[in-house]
Amino acid sequence: MTRGPLRVALDQGAGRSGDVADALGRLAGRAAQAAEAGARLLVGPEMSLTGYALGAGTVARMAEPADGPLADAVAAIAADTGVALVYGFPERADGAVYNTVQLVDGTGARLAAYRKAHLFGDLDRDAFSPGADPVVQADLDGFRVGLLICYDVEFPEAVRAHSLAGTELLVVPTALMLPFTEVPTRVVPVRALENQLHVAYVNRCDTEGDLSYAGLSALIGPDGTETLRAGPGEELLVGDVAPDAVAAARREHSYLDDRRPDLYRALTA
Repeated sequence: MTRGPLRVALDQGAGRSGDVADALGRLAGRAAQAAEAGARLLVGPEMSLTGYALGAGTVARMAEPADGPLADAVAAIAADTGVALVYGFPERADGAVYNTVQLVDGTGARLAAYRKAHLFGDLDRDAFSPGADPVVQADLDGFRVGLLICYDVEFPEAVRAHSLAGTELLVVPTALMLPFTEVPTRVVPVRALENQLHVAYVNRCDTEGDLSYAGLSALIGPDGTETLRAGPGEELLVGDVAPDAVAAARREHSYLDDRRPDLYRALTA
């Protein structure tokens, strides 16, 4: 069966930090808007349901299991709107707290959860344990969707691992602060191009304590071109992930076929 495009909505914005009820209400409204625009998937920023720069103590108090009350509330929103959702929250599991994003489908079924593997400075390290799974994927509407979080995408190995594992759309919820605008404008398009996959990079755009977030969310095609690009303010962007673009890009650029893994062993020594 021939598959059509996957319409994706990028929610560049967040609820009030520390206010889960506000974040859930906002998510319900954005999911309804995404559904009206024909989107099948809505992606929010890193730690979208709680806030990011909360301090380790607050993060620990707000953390809950991947199948806890937050998951139930998000599942209800997905089922009500028919839109798959990617959302971020602090996950408590096995005596640790993780910076996690979870994907649920349009019925509310949980498809995948990914724990941030590359922790950024004391802000992350004081609050979270690092995840240990480099590639987490799920199938959505015939597309293989992979998950990373923020700083992860700045490591070429993390994105290459997804490319080799068959990810077609790499979803990257983010809380990138100013002045690091070169990441969304330069690094992310290169990651898409060199790995021939779509990247949905969804960043915050507000302030949180002393942090000012950069916005500039984007949907980048596997040839490195921008399908969508936000500015510095709050936006809901909607665009299509073309079903044949990955295959076309890999015919044009043979990076994956021309790799020499035997030469790269020193990189992991």
